[in-house]
This record gives sequence, C-alpha cells and structure tokens, in this order.
Amino acid sequence: MSGDLTPPVIFLMGPTAAGKTDLAMALTQVLPLEIISVDSAMIYRGMDIGTAKPTPEVLQQFPHHLVDILDPAERYSVGRFCDDVGELIERISAAGKIPLLVGGTMMYFRALQYGLADLPDADPEIRSRLDSDAERHGLSSLHKRLQEIDPVSAERIHATDSQRLQRALEVYEIAGQSLTELTSNTGSRLNHRVIKLMLCPDSRPLLHSRIERRFHQMLAEGFVDEAWALYQRGDLDTSMPSVRAVGYRQAWSYFNGGYDKATFIDRAVIATRQMAKRQITWLRSQRDGIWFDSAKALPVESVTRLLEKSL
Repeated sequence: MSGDLTPPVIFLMGPTAAGKTDLAMALTQVLPLEIISVDSAMIYRGMDIGTAKPTPEVLQQFPHHLVDILDPAERYSVGRFCDDVGELIERISAAGKIPLLVGGTMMYFRALQYGLADLPDADPEIRSRLDSDAERHGLSSLHKRLQEIDPVSAERIHATDSQRLQRALEVYEIAGQSLTELTSNTGSRLNHRVIKLMLCPDSRPLLHSRIERRFHQMLAEGFVDEAWALYQRGDLDTSMPSVRAVGYRQAWSYFNGGYDKATFIDRAVIATRQMAKRQITWLRSQRDGIWFDSAKALPVESVTRLLEKSL
C-alpha cells in the first residue's frame, strides 16, 4: 500500500492496438476500478467498428463512462472532457472505487493533468480557409507556417496531423498569440495522485502488423457500411471532429471519389500507424510513467501487483 493518502487516479495509456481496453477490463475483475474512456472517437454513437469500441454486450459487463454520449454532428471540447471527467472522478472516488482512465487521446490526458488554457472557440471561416490552403499547397506548407510562428508546437505536432496543425494556426490567427504562449501558464485539473501506466508492444513492426490486421478485421466486420451510413446522413463533413477520426476521414475521401478502395485501405492503415507514432512520442515525454510490454501477452499480473502496492 502507498503511504500517500491522496485519492488515486490511474491513467492507462498507449498507442492504438496496444491492448489497453482488454487490460482495463481484466483489471476491473481483480481490483475495485471503474473505467472512464479517454477516446475522442468512442464518444460518438454509431461509430463503433471504426473506433474498435467494445460491443454492447461487453460494455454491459464492463461499463465505460464517456462512450456513446454524443451524436457525430456534435463537438466535444477538451474543456468539456475535463469537466465531465472531473465530476466522474469525484463520484467514483466517493463511492470507494478507483477511477481507471483508459485510452489513446493524449491531448485529453495532458489537459487533465497539466491544465487547460483558455483557448478561443473554433472559427469556421478560418478552418475553411486552412482546409483550402492544405488542399492547394499540402500540409507541409501549413507546418512550415507553424514553425515560423510557434516552433515549440511545430516540434510537437507532426506535419501529417492535420487537425492539431490547423488548430494551432487557427488559435494564433484568432488570439494573436501562439498555442505555446497560451498554454504556458496552466495548472492541473486534478486533486488526486496519478499513477501512469504505459502499455505498448516493444516491437514497432509488431505494432504495425497489429494495426494492419485490426483494420482488415474492421473491414470484415462492416466498417465500410458503417461509414457509408454516416456519410449518407448528409449533415457530416470533414470539418467535424467525428469525421476527422482516423479511418472515417479516409472513408470520406473514398466515398467522394478521391481514391479507390485499395488506396482507401492503404491510406487508413498508414494514418493509423502515424497516429500510433505520435502517441508513443508523447508517452516517451512522460518521465513519471511505468511501461509495460504487450508484445506477447497482456501484463495483467504484473500490473495488478504494481497497483496493489501503489493504491
């Protein structure tokens, strides 16, 4: 047992396809934990296969907070996430259980632990112009622009990360200050002791293989039909966070005639690998995390032993 009496919160973080959800569910069977999803795509109803969301049957057995809470046409800000999670953490802790935050949306984890700046709301006109600039000149031109105004953010944001790249440029145009300047004086939103677990296969080729295999499994389960049903609604487009999710964004280009099915599959797998790389890069910057290898099997016993000593 830990000598620190501050109520604990567990972060279970890792790249996509690392096995986070399976490990979380296994841990709830041996420890008094309650799962909170930290996934910016699983929040949306009707986006099930492409987000690797647990099935309704699994969710009934292993409840996850913050899953299926919004329609894909709605937006979910980082600030709202912090507010929602803050309430859940207090409620779970008061009930004598331990919040287990599980997911791969590192921006959410970062804002929760280190604080959230008072950033301006999105501006559709600026977003549309940046989208047009990206189409005409490529994302690399936007990244070069960001390097000039905010080299710190440019170092952190990859040139292929269109959503975060455009948001950083948008913030600068609206506020007249860089994202780095606006986020430099923020504080933690947590009054809890954080235990940070990092789950990732030690082998990068193995992770890439898992990503490709999982995407093909999604296709076999009907991902194209799922994405097509959303596309046919007519009220969703690539300016929305839901459609910008990896896999769905590439499906939209396929449906729009931007490329054929084989290219769609290839682009989706590549984009997922790039996302995993960004996730791992951020995790490596966290010096207070404990790494576990999921290459051969989920480290249920070793994680359980660690938590039993730490809680």
